[in-house]
Amino acid sequence: MERKPLKEYEFWLLVGSQFLYGIETLEKVAQHAVIIAEGLNTAKQIPCNVVYKATMKTPEEIEKWIKEANYDDSCAGIITWMHTFSPSKMWINGLNLLQKPYCHLHTQFNRNIPDQGIDMDFMNLNQSAHGDREHGFIAARMRLGRKIVVGYWEDEDVQSELGKWMRSAIGAIESKNLKVVRFGDNMRNVAVTEGDKVGVQMQLGWQVNTWGVGDLIKEIDNVTESDVDEQVASYRKLYDFATDNLDSIRYQAKEEIAMRRFLDREGAMAFTNTFEDLQELKQLPGLASQNMMALGYGYGGEGDWKVSAMTALIKRMTEGMGGGTAFMEDYTYDLEKGKELSLGAHMLEVCPSLSADRARIEVHKLGIGGKEPPARLVFEGHSGNAVVASLVDMGGRLRLIVQDIEAVKPKYKMPNLPVARIMWRPEPDLISGAHMWILAGGAHHTVLSFDADATMLEDWCEIMGIEFVHIGKESTVAGMKQQLFLSDLAWKLR
Repeated sequence: MERKPLKEYEFWLLVGSQFLYGIETLEKVAQHAVIIAEGLNTAKQIPCNVVYKATMKTPEEIEKWIKEANYDDSCAGIITWMHTFSPSKMWINGLNLLQKPYCHLHTQFNRNIPDQGIDMDFMNLNQSAHGDREHGFIAARMRLGRKIVVGYWEDEDVQSELGKWMRSAIGAIESKNLKVVRFGDNMRNVAVTEGDKVGVQMQLGWQVNTWGVGDLIKEIDNVTESDVDEQVASYRKLYDFATDNLDSIRYQAKEEIAMRRFLDREGAMAFTNTFEDLQELKQLPGLASQNMMALGYGYGGEGDWKVSAMTALIKRMTEGMGGGTAFMEDYTYDLEKGKELSLGAHMLEVCPSLSADRARIEVHKLGIGGKEPPARLVFEGHSGNAVVASLVDMGGRLRLIVQDIEAVKPKYKMPNLPVARIMWRPEPDLISGAHMWILAGGAHHTVLSFDADATMLEDWCEIMGIEFVHIGKESTVAGMKQQLFLSDLAWKLR
């Protein structure tokens, strides 16, 4: 499925001023705004296009541009900045109408105060220090959700923070159009993979629908041998073949082609299946699902549509960053005292974007599901800082739980474990980290990402209006208990 490049998304820079200071000052405001927009567009941390639209001088002008932002599909959000003093009552009607993500950039055009050049003309032009405080008040008074970025616009940390928020905003915009195809239902009797699909569509926009496995089988029957030849050739370019069982690889190619055609026809970027509902499929999709994830599709095992959708969204939010994002599961622990690690894997379906080296295709008996041995990608994950994220339905509200982790080189070779795997140390440590994860109701399925971080995902939660729980280096069990208690109270009051 063709997806718009991130750079084609626009963030509109709406600059605040007023007529009080004269035409010459307004012309300089516009000139400075253009320079800032162009400067941000050349920064490597900025993934999208910053477009200066206008200097806001009246309530009518503000309302006009916010209405246009709402209805322009290329606009993913607005960035406001008050170059001069802009009386914030002017912004009320416009901000009341705003339906796009909103960032308040508190900066100023000049880095330093010009010792000899500062006079009252300079002061009238460069009033961000108090103009942005006026603007901040009205957003606070109106209880508006927004991102606040503070600092000099040319600084790398400011550009990085702004760029991450842009990615969160893209996730929010694309969330409203996300479709998930479920091939069959959930694994029987599992609680955490369930959820309120109607409520999720109302809040997040996800369209989650089910097709029978028989519908997928019909699509597989339409795949030609030449289609399979072409897909297998692409596998050879990407992966090492460590098996002589080409029949299994060819069947996985058939499954992938059929699933991609099915999803593309439906306009979907995420899918699920379960080994309990394979009907006449010869194999559980393994290599097929893994290669689709490498192409940007989201996947959830055992019918877990929430993790499937989150995988697709986080992949989209982090597009071009290169660290890797995948469907994941805490599978088993290594509990050496003081050096505890988690081994993450799944039966088959871990995205090769996490691989430390070139992945290899192997064929082994699955031991569950009662079908033919499926081809799958086997690899070790690379090391580095990452997060695992779990979206759960708490009944009446959604909660995203994010934990910081440090992925490490696996300490064992594990020659008899023919699956993709990655080992990590959870923050603050496995024992207290797992305690807090369980307290918060985190699922056994997660999205693991080396590119997204807690700030990016928190921004996404704030835009979407859902609860965010972060487990990091400074987190404690006692603090988590208090946070969850207060959060329950706060969300009930909402």
